[in-house]
Amino acid sequence: MSAIQGARERARTEVTAAIKSEARRQLAEQGAAKLSLRAVARELGMVSSALYRYFPSRDELLTALIIDAYDAVGAAAEGALTTHPGSDPVARWTAVCQAVRRWALAHPHEYALLYGSPVPGYSAPRDTVAPASRVGMALLTVAREARAAGLLRVPDAATWPPSVLADARTLADGLEMELPAPALAGLVAAWAQLFGLLNFELFGQFTNVVEAREEFFAVSVGTLARAAGLCSPEGIAAEDPDAPGYDTVPEDPQARDADAATEIARRFGQAGA
Repeated sequence: MSAIQGARERARTEVTAAIKSEARRQLAEQGAAKLSLRAVARELGMVSSALYRYFPSRDELLTALIIDAYDAVGAAAEGALTTHPGSDPVARWTAVCQAVRRWALAHPHEYALLYGSPVPGYSAPRDTVAPASRVGMALLTVAREARAAGLLRVPDAATWPPSVLADARTLADGLEMELPAPALAGLVAAWAQLFGLLNFELFGQFTNVVEAREEFFAVSVGTLARAAGLCSPEGIAAEDPDAPGYDTVPEDPQARDADAATEIARRFGQAGA
């Protein structure tokens, strides 16, 4: 690359970053539905025709912002895997979820762009699929490693309708991930509930209901992990010191749910003590 080409590339990168930065500012002030290329160009002192050379349409600019946001929250989730390499799957799952929450609280408008109300007239292209999967893949990495360590309980297949198990098998095949369909269905449910918790917190549904939100979130995502079949090594040892772990059908799903409820009550009691 010549010096002139390098300078042009750097200039293009800088202008692209400036356009995205102004677009994010407008997202925060007015919401995604009111994002306007003309308004962005005006704030940057550009003619709109010049901006169109970088982003030919509002939808292309939105797509760039969405991909950047998915990559940022995905990087936060993956970073938690690196900084929490221990052998406790529940702790690792919780660390990933907490990293996602920290990112969401620090970037509420970008979070809303990803998980809030759909933008009228916008349809996300396939370019967003891989970035959007990064958080889910980080959580599935925890589950896959837990299974390898004998710390994943696979629920009874009767827990899920056959159509859901078929969806889970299709997903497992597409991801090339060897997880039993009942386990994968439970993990997908836990992943969805993670974002339900975040949406309630960020969009004000916990106001006057939950004030100790960090503590509530930590207990909640730990409970989701256990409901999805992840087990802590200490819990396995307490049940059977000679058992290396589980990749089996639980004897009594109702008893498991009761145990989870007891654990929530115990931990909330400790938090309030």
